[in-house]
Amino acid sequence: MLLTIRTSMLLGAVVPELKAETEALAADLGELKRLRTSIAAERDSLSHEAASLGVERERLASLIAVRQQSQADAETALGAERERAADLARQASSLKELITRMESEVAAAQRAADAARAADEAQRKIAEADAESVKARVAAGPFKDPARLAPVIAFVDTKGLLPLPATGRIIKDFGAPDRFGGTEKGLSIATRPRAVISSPSDGWVAFAGPYRTYGELLIINTGGGYYVVLAGMDRVDVEVGQFVLAGEPLGTMGDGSVKTAAAIALGAAEPVLYVEFRKDGAAIDPSPWWAKSEMEKVRG
Repeated sequence: MLLTIRTSMLLGAVVPELKAETEALAADLGELKRLRTSIAAERDSLSHEAASLGVERERLASLIAVRQQSQADAETALGAERERAADLARQASSLKELITRMESEVAAAQRAADAARAADEAQRKIAEADAESVKARVAAGPFKDPARLAPVIAFVDTKGLLPLPATGRIIKDFGAPDRFGGTEKGLSIATRPRAVISSPSDGWVAFAGPYRTYGELLIINTGGGYYVVLAGMDRVDVEVGQFVLAGEPLGTMGDGSVKTAAAIALGAAEPVLYVEFRKDGAAIDPSPWWAKSEMEKVRG
């Protein structure tokens, strides 16, 4: 009986501790089960993400392949168009013929001409709608929207607003006597070596490349039958069909060592930029279009 009493007393002292340890073990087992469940869920999630990444990787690889093929096709087409433009430049006997054949035989130039006609039609509709307030607002700042993809007003309405394509010294004006008994059909500006040439107006590039004795020639279709011709550059940085903004860099002049026909005729030591405005195939006086401040600047 004494032994039983002692045993009971011992169990009474041990059982609460065992119970506490049992409860702690049960809690640990529960946490372990939760961790295993969480690990399994994380493993499933990682497997799903890995599968998704694999699919996305394949999709991106496919897109890259398509893009590379498209770029290769575009470069091939661009190369073919450049060759065709070079052929036309060799064959054309005049700027009028060059422009006409470019817009009928070179896809990029055709697209540029179509875009110019579409812009003319949009401007005509605005004029027919008699939206005077709209026209007045646009005329006040025709070059303020850098995101424009077409001229906002007709080229004929930009008189007195256009910036000159380069800073320099005017050495021949439109209408001045030339050496052959005729008159100058454009403006000649002596620039500093390596000067950056910018677009005087919004428009689409109708031709870009070397032409006869003009050096690098750039023709911009400004809409309404008007074209801006820039010649004498050493490098042109735009492509046929591209829409350019007024003030946008187009290319650079040389250092003056390579002489164009204009530079030779004028006896200029500096590089000479030749600027000509054309309307329906004929050269016209560009002076009404230049901003007064610009003309004062180049004349010194």
